[in-house]
Amino acid sequence: MEQDVESPALGKSSEVHKAGGKDPPKEPPAAAERGRKVQRYVQKDGKCNVRHGNVRETYRYLTDIFTTLVDLKWHFNIFIFVLVYTVTWLFFGFMWWLIAYLRGDLDHLADNLWTPCVNNLNGFVSAFLFSIETETTIGYGYRVITDKCPEGILLLLIQSVLGSIVNAFMVGCMFVKISQPKKRAETLVFSTNAVVSMRDGRLCLMFRVGDLRNSHIVEASIRAKLIKSKQTKEGEFIALNQTDINVGYNTGDDRLFLVSPLIICHEINRNSPFWEISPDHLAKEELEIVVILEGMVEATGMTCQARSSYVSSEIKWGYRFTPVLTLEDGFYEVDYNSFHDIYETNTPACSARQLADMSGRARLPLTWSMGSKLSQQGLAPEAQRRDSRTERNGDVANAESESKV
Repeated sequence: MEQDVESPALGKSSEVHKAGGKDPPKEPPAAAERGRKVQRYVQKDGKCNVRHGNVRETYRYLTDIFTTLVDLKWHFNIFIFVLVYTVTWLFFGFMWWLIAYLRGDLDHLADNLWTPCVNNLNGFVSAFLFSIETETTIGYGYRVITDKCPEGILLLLIQSVLGSIVNAFMVGCMFVKISQPKKRAETLVFSTNAVVSMRDGRLCLMFRVGDLRNSHIVEASIRAKLIKSKQTKEGEFIALNQTDINVGYNTGDDRLFLVSPLIICHEINRNSPFWEISPDHLAKEELEIVVILEGMVEATGMTCQARSSYVSSEIKWGYRFTPVLTLEDGFYEVDYNSFHDIYETNTPACSARQLADMSGRARLPLTWSMGSKLSQQGLAPEAQRRDSRTERNGDVANAESESKV
């Protein structure tokens, strides 16, 4: 029986019906959830689940041969490393043997009066060993080039220059391969789940990041993207559309001092892609949140990037992260056993938009009552002032009438 494959960005890729055109019986929600396979865009360990096919312009890989070699796997890299050196040694060994053969040095091995191009070179094996000694600058001193062989001197210069280029290229490739900060990202951890709960009276999406090493990541920054297919108003379907998730870019909270685990918070407001998503909607939604942590390795100064992702089933509504930082005698201690732990908390089971509408309706009668009270309080002093002015005017009029009498 074939199994439906569901992608958080593309949805169902195939549907299998029974013979006769009848729809299959509906499965219970729990069984349907277990039978559904989620296709990730980015794996939990940060590897991108994308393969490039039908690339016809393969010559572009050769134009940047250095990066191509660095990107190869280790066994291919070591094989090419050994192959390049072996081929160059064999090639120049053959050239030294060819010079000796053309000059007739191999025919005068027992002639002490004959001055060969290279002393003690009596065959291809000795020419190969002399090639290795020349390129690696070992110089055992047994096989030595003479000054009576200008073609040998020219070949010596060519092999020295080309040998230096090969050494610089291959050793540089291996050095970059070894010093790549990919393994440094193994000690940058993300929480297994993301949570949605209230923080400071606002509905927020949160996940936790941490660094297991004592050497810190310098200039660390965090960003997140929502991977979800969409359809425009004109009917265009955009697969795997990427939408930025604000994790503090405006306030600078996206720049981290990652000494202890930090909880990254995204406020779900009107500009958030989760503004109209409720818990029930989230359970049915096909989306993926990709989080990217970047920074420089303190020891090497190279840029390091760690990635992870959360699908809809890994976003827990109504939960918070368990605290992991405790104060000990003279220092703070991080308990990484509780790094992924969450606990349930009171959270509205509605979208942020519905929560804002309910809060607005709850404040509206209060605003009206406060406005009526303020209007009454503002009218009373004004009436009192008018009454006092009337009394004063009456007193002045009485005083003038008395003076006239």
